[in-house]
Amino acid sequence: MSENRKLAAILAADVVGYSRMASADEDRTLARLRALRSDLIDPTIAVHNGRVIKRTGDGALVEFRSVVDAVRCALEVQNGMVERNAGVPQDRRIEFRIGIHLGDVVVESDGDLMGDGVNIASRLEGVAAPGAICLSEDAYRQVKARLDLSVSDLGNTQLKNIAEPIRVYSLRVGTAEAKATATSESATSRLATVPPPKLSIAVLPFANMSGDVEQEYFADGISEDIITALSKLSQLFVIARNSSFTFKGRNVNVQEVGRNLGVRYVLEGSVRKSGSRVRITAQLIDATTGGHLWAERFDRDLTDIFAVQDDVTQQIVGALALNLTEGDQQRLATEQTDNLEAYDCFLRGREQLWRFTRAQNIQSRELLQRAIELDPKFAPAYAFLAVANVLDYANQWSPSSSASLEQAEAFATRAVELDDRYPWAHWALAIINLYLRRHDVAIRESERTISLAPNLAEGHESLGTSLYYSGRPEEALACFERGMALNPYYPDIFLHFQAQATFQLGRYEEAIGILKRRLVRNPDTDVSRVLLAASYGHLGRCEEARHEWQEVFRVNPDYSLEHRRKVLPYKNPDDFELVVDGLRKAGLV
Repeated sequence: MSENRKLAAILAADVVGYSRMASADEDRTLARLRALRSDLIDPTIAVHNGRVIKRTGDGALVEFRSVVDAVRCALEVQNGMVERNAGVPQDRRIEFRIGIHLGDVVVESDGDLMGDGVNIASRLEGVAAPGAICLSEDAYRQVKARLDLSVSDLGNTQLKNIAEPIRVYSLRVGTAEAKATATSESATSRLATVPPPKLSIAVLPFANMSGDVEQEYFADGISEDIITALSKLSQLFVIARNSSFTFKGRNVNVQEVGRNLGVRYVLEGSVRKSGSRVRITAQLIDATTGGHLWAERFDRDLTDIFAVQDDVTQQIVGALALNLTEGDQQRLATEQTDNLEAYDCFLRGREQLWRFTRAQNIQSRELLQRAIELDPKFAPAYAFLAVANVLDYANQWSPSSSASLEQAEAFATRAVELDDRYPWAHWALAIINLYLRRHDVAIRESERTISLAPNLAEGHESLGTSLYYSGRPEEALACFERGMALNPYYPDIFLHFQAQATFQLGRYEEAIGILKRRLVRNPDTDVSRVLLAASYGHLGRCEEARHEWQEVFRVNPDYSLEHRRKVLPYKNPDDFELVVDGLRKAGLV
C-alpha cells in the first residue's frame, strides 16, 4: 500500500521548564495548564481552523490549513500568555516555545502525522526562546508578504537529528505589531485576498514632529478630525480611527497597510507645532502601487488650523475626482471654534476619553468642561462631554455617576442645537436614549448619525445595538457587519454584540463560535461567558455550560443575573429570559 502524503503547516509547542514546575507543585501546575487549554489554547486553535494531532504532557502538535493560520494562532497564544503572566513571579510563569514548519508529512490510518514535516517543527520549537515563535524558511516565505511581522533572522541552524541546516526566523511577541497581527483575526487575511473598493481610504495617525511627546495629542487630533470629515462623504469607504491608529508609531509599508485594512488609498503626514505656528505635511498614496497622488506642505498660523484641515479634505476630494453632492458639501460645513485654547482642551479631552479608564474619563470631563467655558458655542466639546458622562454612568466611575445620564442628555441636546450636522452629537443621543429605553428615538438618532457620516463605524454599531434591544436581531447583524468592515481591527465587544444577535435568532452553535473568538481576545469578560453558558444549555451541553458558569464567578464574583435583567435595555423583557432559559436547561439557575 502506498503512503498517503501531503503538504501541511505544522505547529509544535511545549511549556518551558515544565518538569521543574510540576515537581514543585504538580497539582497547581496541571490545573493552570488545563485552564489555559480550555480558555486560551483550544479556542484559539479552533478559531484558526487547526487540528490537534497529539498532545504530550506539556505540549501539542497541531496541523493547520495554512501557515498564515498557524502564525496567527501562535501570536494570539503568545500574546495571551504575556497578558496572563503580567505580575506573576518569573519562576511561576507558564511560558511556551513554539515552532512552525511547512513540509511534507505522512498521514497514518488513525489521522496521526509523521515524517520530516513534523520532526522539523518539533526541533524548531526546541530552539525557540521562552515566549517566542520560530519559523523555518519554508514557513516564513508563506507569510512574509501577507502579515506585518517583526522578525529576527537567526541564519542557518543545525537542528538535532535533521540532516541539513535550516534557516530559522524568530518572531517578536508582546509588541504592538505582534498584537495587531494577531487580533486582526481572519478579517485582515480575508481583506488581503479581496480587491479593495475603488474609493476607499485609511488615514494613518500623523507623526508628531514637534520634538515634544506632550504634543502627541495634537497630531492625533488633526488625524482624527480629517477622518471625521472624510467619513461624511457618501462616495468614500473610510476606515475607522480605531483601526488606523493600530499603526501608530510604526515604520509601516503603505502597501501592507492597504492590504491589511482593505483600502486602495492611504493618507499619511506629520505635524510640527511651534509657538503660534504649525506645519502640516500630507501625502495621498495609492496603496496598490505605492505611487503618490498628491502631497503638500502647509505652513500656517495656528489660527488657520481648521482651514488647513479643510484644504486637506478638499485636496483628497480633487485627487480622487469625487463629484460631491450638495448633501456632501453641507455635511462638510461643520461649525468650529475661534478659540484656540478651547480647541486645545477639546483635543486633549477627546484623547483622554478614548483611553476608557476611570482616571482618564475624569480628566476628559474636566478638559471638555473647560473647552465649553472658553467657548459656550463649541458643539464638538458638548458632544464628547456627553459621551464621557455616558461612560461614567455605564461604568459607575464616580460617586455622582447616577446623575451622569441626565447630564449627558443635556450636553448632547445642546450639541445638536448648536450644530445639527455634527454626527458625534447624534451618536451620543442614540446611546443615551437607549439607556433611557426610548428605543425608537435611539434608532432614529443612530440613523441620523449614519446619514451625516455614512462611514462612522460607531454609528452602525449604535444602530445595531438599538435594533437588537428592540427585538430586531437580523437587522442588527447587518449593522454590526458593516461596522466591522469599516473597522477591521474592531474592539472585541463587537463580537459580543454579534453573538447576542445570533443567539437571539436561535443560532446557538454559531453564537458559540463567535463567543470563543471573543474569549481568546478578552478572557476576563463575564457577560460573554454567561451567553456562552446559555448557548451550551440550549444545546444540551450541560458540562460545558457548567464550566463556563463557574468561570463567570471566577472573573466576577459579584455577577448578578438580576442586576443584568434590571439594567439591560430590552424593549421586550422576554428576550433576556431566553438567556435565563438556556442557563435553566443546564441546571444552573
